[in-house]
Amino acid sequence: MTPEAQEAWHSTPEIIRRILQDYRVVAVVGLSPQPDRPSYQVARYLKDHGYRIVPVRPGCSEILGERCYPSLRDVPFPVEVVDIFRNVEAIPGVVEEAIAAGAKAVWMQLGLAEPAAGARAKDAGLLVVMDRCMKMEHSRLAEER
Repeated sequence: MTPEAQEAWHSTPEIIRRILQDYRVVAVVGLSPQPDRPSYQVARYLKDHGYRIVPVRPGCSEILGERCYPSLRDVPFPVEVVDIFRNVEAIPGVVEEAIAAGAKAVWMQLGLAEPAAGARAKDAGLLVVMDRCMKMEHSRLAEER
């Protein structure tokens, strides 16, 4: 995604910094139980850096020592950020669940961008990041300090 497109979807450095600094409860949709998968590595990193990770993956009972939920609808407490590790076709449905769950932000991981779903989330008042990695962005911000 071009820098101009990032700006259009509020994936600005200020929005990224705000999400990473202000929100601590991250639902990781599509979190894999396999340690060699990017979703697992990102979630582990975030957990190691003080974030509460909420695994969302059907068919799993626990990942990274945390109870796993089959969907965002099944999470019985508020989540602030919905970090998406699903294929692009699944993103609109995940965004609708994030809106319904009262999330504050939707983060589409590196390689994922769904502009229509991003616009829907933004119109609903959520902060939106597309095609960025939470782990890499957090690490970059930590280096700036």
